[in-house]
Amino acid sequence: MTNPIYQSILGTELVAHALNRDLDRTVVVLADGTKQSAGELRDAISRASQAFAALSPKPLRAAMLAKNRVEVPAAMNALSFAGIVATSLHPMGAIEDYLYVIEDAEIDMLVYDGDHFEDMAAQLKERAPRIKHFVVIGPEGVGQSLERISSAYQAAPLVAPPADPESLARIAYSGGTTGKPKGIMVTHRGMATSTLIQLTEWEWPSEIRHLVCAPLSHAGASVLTAILLKGGSVVVLPGFDPVSFMEAVQKHRITSVLMVPTMVLALIDHPRFAEFDLSSLEVVFYGASAFPAARLKDAIAKLGPIFFQFYGQSEAPMSVTVMRRADHLSDDPLRLSSCGRPTPWVRVALMDDNTKPVPEGEPGEICVQGPLLMGGYLNKPEETAQAFEGGWLHTGDVAIRSADGFLRIVDRKKDMIVTGGFNVFAREVEDVLTDHSAVSQAAVIGVPDPKWGETVKAIVVLARGETVSADELIALVRERKGPVQAPKSVEFIEAIPLSPLGKPDKKALRAIYKA
Repeated sequence: MTNPIYQSILGTELVAHALNRDLDRTVVVLADGTKQSAGELRDAISRASQAFAALSPKPLRAAMLAKNRVEVPAAMNALSFAGIVATSLHPMGAIEDYLYVIEDAEIDMLVYDGDHFEDMAAQLKERAPRIKHFVVIGPEGVGQSLERISSAYQAAPLVAPPADPESLARIAYSGGTTGKPKGIMVTHRGMATSTLIQLTEWEWPSEIRHLVCAPLSHAGASVLTAILLKGGSVVVLPGFDPVSFMEAVQKHRITSVLMVPTMVLALIDHPRFAEFDLSSLEVVFYGASAFPAARLKDAIAKLGPIFFQFYGQSEAPMSVTVMRRADHLSDDPLRLSSCGRPTPWVRVALMDDNTKPVPEGEPGEICVQGPLLMGGYLNKPEETAQAFEGGWLHTGDVAIRSADGFLRIVDRKKDMIVTGGFNVFAREVEDVLTDHSAVSQAAVIGVPDPKWGETVKAIVVLARGETVSADELIALVRERKGPVQAPKSVEFIEAIPLSPLGKPDKKALRAIYKA
């Protein structure tokens, strides 16, 4: 363990620093008007962490299953202050997904939202004997009440438990787009670095009133520590709905929000968009999936130059690169297709299949070094060695670097289409398709073909009230990108399927259209 004189600050220490002062300020507001002060959040964390630590046998690893409610940030942080490694079960998951994570991560405690998951907790009690403790947020049920067991303890100022920065803090599970989800080992060092990057590289409003519309157990709370340190507050919605979102922005004069591109598109394309005053918004942080350049230009036109992009992945959370608001040049499609430039807290290189730097201007895999990175994949030494081959984290994203240092992701390495021996990058075809005024969204995949190996297929969602033929779209891509990139077929659908994280689900599309 590092000499404590030189040991870096832990994420729990940052939370303690933020909550042990200015106790009367409001930090959490729910849609129903419920408010929580810094002091109330601090005390809830203190009492719950003592209650968790006193359980016998003491839990070592806990899972959280909850929708957005005021108790979730306290319960999640309390696990950390009790020295318990936490993971989150996505509220849109199925029981088989949960059973896999519980077994893989060796979960011995479940903390769950009784208002929504009491029946699920009962099923897990029957099928997951590994779990020794069930704790419910809400009335007593399968689990013992968190409020009741916490009330036995006296609240006190938060003190972070000692921990090696390289030790395991949380386990985050990948989306499982290429097989079973992988447990990503998030270290104390990685968590603190992610917050540091948000504090130093993200463009925050001077008064932070941040709207949370993603699950608090996942992305919704990913910026909470930074907001608490900056003296801001969060307004929490139960989930994302365009009208509820716009009502909340207008009512609470929201200044910042974190969204995925599909949320932004649902917002700006909504028929009631013009009815609401969204002028208080100063910054929209977006990431997690590609934002078609033409649609991003539409969003800037409707909401103003308030977009800030972050690029990363669970293995390197939140911010490998950032693209600031002023860098979003509406008249430059290549710039709008960019994911920004690397932050100064990581080292980034574009590599070929042999982990050698590619020539300038050529596509290469984004590879990363630095304190942001995961500790590896849980119980998967071979996959860990593969991810860190050559001493770099291989992200699986293929990008081209511009002369001024901006990276433009052209595809996921696994999504690249090989047709007749030629490489086709789906992102580049999608950007051409969405540049057509009749197209709202597009997803491009490769489908099996006996002659070419794969052919390019486009799945298209039309803008409201618009029509366009498949032949016209194919001709547009042929004109812009050449015959190899041009789709051989176009399918028009009502909506592109999304993963639980709001990303276009190409795995599902490939399964549908592989025949």
